[in-house]
Amino acid sequence: MINKVIKGVLIVGIVVLVYLIINSVSKPIKFQQERDKRYAQIIERLKQIRTAQIAFYDKFGRYTSDFDSLIQFIKNDSMPIVKAIGTVPDTLTEEEAVKLKIVYRDTIYIPIRDTLFPKNFIADSLKYVPFGGGITFKMQAGEVVTGSKVKVKVFEVKDPKPFDPTFQLKVGSLTEASTAGNWE
Repeated sequence: MINKVIKGVLIVGIVVLVYLIINSVSKPIKFQQERDKRYAQIIERLKQIRTAQIAFYDKFGRYTSDFDSLIQFIKNDSMPIVKAIGTVPDTLTEEEAVKLKIVYRDTIYIPIRDTLFPKNFIADSLKYVPFGGGITFKMQAGEVVTGSKVKVKVFEVKDPKPFDPTFQLKVGSLTEASTAGNWE
């Protein structure tokens, strides 16, 4: 009888140890899978913000720190596309052909939303961190002076509450002239 009790306790102990070992191995794997899934969508959103900021800079000569103005820019503004009409002879540059009126330039304006973003893009969602439960990205704009004493406009956008506290995703920088993301 005592042997059966001891065997029962040992079997229960083995089952518990096996469960704890499997759980200790699978927990980090599940965390990494969830992190990768979330970060892929956050990175995609940060790339969209960067695209919008660069277009905003091209139009206004500065970056914005305000999501509302960036979203309104995407929804309501347009960007110029310059088309050259005619053929440039091999003996001339395009500028010379324009001066001689062999080639004409025509500028058309295409909505930012239709040009830079996919058809199903929802501009109003740009400021929200995917999987963030309504949390918005932190966006700042400023100016830095490079080593050659040139003032450069900069911006930085980051996830204020990252899923993995050891790695905060961000694009741009307020301390150097870069529009790269820290995942690149």
